[in-house]
Amino acid sequence: MAHEADRREDESGGAPAGAGSEVLPAARPLWRQRDFGVFWTAQTLSVLGDSFALIALPLLVLEATGSLARMGLLTAVGGAASVVAAVFAGAVVDRVDRRRLLIACDLVRLGLYGVIPLVWLFGPQIWLLYAVLPLCEAVGMLFAVGYVTVVRALVGTARLTEANGRLNATAATAGVLGPLCAGLVAAWSGPAAAVGVNAASFGVSALCLLLVRLGPRTADERTGARTGLWRDLRVGVAFLRGHPVLRSLTALLFVFSFLTLGLNDLVIYHLKHDLGHDDGTVGTVMAAGALGTVTGALLVARIRRRLGFGATWTGAVAVCGLAFAGLGWARDVPVVAALSAAFLACVGIAGTCSMSLRQEVTPEHLLGRVTSAFWTLQYAAAPIGAAVLTWAAEERGTAPVALAAGATCVLLAGAALFTPIRASGRPAGR
Repeated sequence: MAHEADRREDESGGAPAGAGSEVLPAARPLWRQRDFGVFWTAQTLSVLGDSFALIALPLLVLEATGSLARMGLLTAVGGAASVVAAVFAGAVVDRVDRRRLLIACDLVRLGLYGVIPLVWLFGPQIWLLYAVLPLCEAVGMLFAVGYVTVVRALVGTARLTEANGRLNATAATAGVLGPLCAGLVAAWSGPAAAVGVNAASFGVSALCLLLVRLGPRTADERTGARTGLWRDLRVGVAFLRGHPVLRSLTALLFVFSFLTLGLNDLVIYHLKHDLGHDDGTVGTVMAAGALGTVTGALLVARIRRRLGFGATWTGAVAVCGLAFAGLGWARDVPVVAALSAAFLACVGIAGTCSMSLRQEVTPEHLLGRVTSAFWTLQYAAAPIGAAVLTWAAEERGTAPVALAAGATCVLLAGAALFTPIRASGRPAGR
């Protein structure tokens, strides 16, 4: 970090003193800030559509092939494209106009996802999914890195956890309706129609982003914009390595992502294959899981203020592991739904905390590159993990695989107690 102020941490978990504070309209509640409100609406609509694809794409593969391993392979291919895109995404985001980049990403995904229902009118074409999804995931990674940088530009550093929590809460509320509606649409009209709804949502999101105003970036924020792409990635990695908490988080999340990227496929397969339920039930369970995300997003800022970053993140990962361990053994739909909700609530809490901390401690001109490096390292092995998890579940059954993966997640939470994460952002008086 460039100077002593960047090394001073506040009680919320490590924000550099003063970083981004000049951006914050502190006296106004977030819901009254026009540009944040429009951005908030755009992301909620986009997630509503995304939740359709979350169910529809695996269902398209399962409907055509009946194979959990093929579902996992699709997830792995998409995840691999995200990892490759993450290598370069930060450098791109730090070089270009971020609002225009987000709009372009939405329009590209509108076109790519829109092709699927049109082609499906003439019959299933599984190869198309393996072509479209990697492209959409790569563009989505570019969007996600830009999204992280825009949030801080809109609300400032001091209110990042609150803003991220609100964004996640309303997105998860849309996620409650999305899976439920996607399951009904898939049951009535087929999964391809649900993908069409997802495509349309990106068009609406792009229109909303056209109305968002971002202030011009300063010369300091554009520092390093002319360096090489690989050097940009090394800059991000060097920052992560130099920050003890982010270094530990990156290592632990590398393993966590390896274990959990294929969870959605496993739950869908468990409901349809092991328990014999239809697409509508899948949508209902996913909607219940999204309620967990809503709960976690609404509580995360309060929990972090009370317990500090370390205890909040570690506890959330531990509960994720316990919920994951029980998913494969659950035989009743309400139990599967409750465990999914618990898992997603804690994923949301841990994810919001880690993203907020990274936004707080990273200088503005490095934020895109640090985010890019963080996600590249975090998800580097996740596509392989998704393929391995689903293949093992198809060969050995969902119950033992879920138990093994969940137990490992609990061990990761235990390992965090022996890293700087444990003492990070402790509340005053502890």
